[in-house]
Amino acid sequence: MSGIEIHHDDVSLDAPTLVEGLPGVGLVGKLATDHLAETFDMVHYADVHCEGLPPVATYQSGDHDLTTPVRLYADAERDLLALRSDVPVTPPAALEFAECLSAWADGDEVTPIYLSGIGRERDDGTTPGLYGIATGDADDSLAAVGIEAPDESGLVSGPTGALLSHAVRTGTTALGLIVESTPQFPDPRAAAHLLQSGIGPLLGVEIPVDELTDSAEEIRRAKRRLARQMQEAEETSSQARPLGMYQ
Repeated sequence: MSGIEIHHDDVSLDAPTLVEGLPGVGLVGKLATDHLAETFDMVHYADVHCEGLPPVATYQSGDHDLTTPVRLYADAERDLLALRSDVPVTPPAALEFAECLSAWADGDEVTPIYLSGIGRERDDGTTPGLYGIATGDADDSLAAVGIEAPDESGLVSGPTGALLSHAVRTGTTALGLIVESTPQFPDPRAAAHLLQSGIGPLLGVEIPVDELTDSAEEIRRAKRRLARQMQEAEETSSQARPLGMYQ
């Protein structure tokens, strides 16, 4: 059955913020939300059973239990939800997935923060650019914490683009963060910057990122296979990209 299956009714959330982490360019969204859930010891709150998601089960190192590939984690103390995904959402399923997740989020007064990487090569040690986009009155939230608007026109594609498109079409409030990311490889440093300079200020919390930056090369190696899968199916990937001169 399509929808969100809640496992912990005892978790009390009051108009929470949802941080979305679907795989995309540099895997920045996935790396950021995985880190968020693990750092804050968030509870496995719900499974996402939207139509079009692959009928697979996933397992983790050192754990016998199988799980669904797309899950929600909750932190009642910070009124926070994190969407974690172990699989990409295919283009034919993106709109249906966006409708399914957004219907649940709108009904529970959830404010989403959608994450996307924009492919940019950069030198080691260079801080990646970070930009904010929004629907409704959410641009005030970006301005309040000093997150700048993009410096060029562009679009967000993939399932994250479908989620943002749904927010535009329905007039609901949503935030989007775009971070410059290495297109060929997982980019833990870009994910760390996304957490420290984007998600943290918007949530009003400090998010330690030393584990991401100190273990960047190890994380790159561990996530390289998924990054290759995203490259091979570029249209599946959540990503921002410039429109160029023809717009």
